[in-house]
Amino acid sequence: MKVLVAVKRVVDYNVKVRVKSDQTGVDIANVKMSMNPFDEIGVEEAVRLREKGLASEVIAVSCGLQACQETLRTAMAIGADRAILIETDVELQPLAVAKLLKAVCDREQPQLVILGKQAIDDDANQTGQMLAALGNMAQATFASKVEIADGRAKVTREVDGGLETLSITLPAVVTTDLRLNEPRYVTLPNIMKAKKKQLDILKPADLGVDPAPRLRTLKVSEPPGRKAGIKVADVKALVDKLRNEAKVI
Repeated sequence: MKVLVAVKRVVDYNVKVRVKSDQTGVDIANVKMSMNPFDEIGVEEAVRLREKGLASEVIAVSCGLQACQETLRTAMAIGADRAILIETDVELQPLAVAKLLKAVCDREQPQLVILGKQAIDDDANQTGQMLAALGNMAQATFASKVEIADGRAKVTREVDGGLETLSITLPAVVTTDLRLNEPRYVTLPNIMKAKKKQLDILKPADLGVDPAPRLRTLKVSEPPGRKAGIKVADVKALVDKLRNEAKVI
């Protein structure tokens, strides 16, 4: 079974995000970038499937600037066998990424495609679902447990009411939740090995895909600051303030 894992280069989750002065977007100049945490979980799950003998090859795919090669090298250091970069400087939106991944799936014919449920930069939570629709594949989102057997995937997913278990036919698209696994620590020897692994670079035109954005960002602004909290003497004073000042009861 061949497994394809999509990874995205995003601002590191420890970095305090700042908006550009002209409000055209987020300032990423001289900012630490890293792999989207949900995608890292996806790579870890794919590698674990290979280690169990359920997968024969793990391929990491990323779309974006040349700097995304660093993210793909990290994926290969975790354990991916090879990587594909679809290089473009166009602002990529979920639909364009889904179309690019669909074209790669047509080439590679993976039995399982794993994506993070969302990226921490745009929080769109759309690419996996769009890819499943474009590729006419079964899908299971927000996976907290994945089991593969007899050409099917048994996926436990987190929903508002608790847990839901789905049995889907392969090929399929699975998006990962935080509780699926804990990614392994990347060691220096594995980082060195990753430098020698195969990394292919394609252009959107090679795949016959137009990645031009369909949406335009008008303005990006920071959320308003929160007022400082206050202490009250007793429950009666609390209820009075909630009713007469906050007007929430």
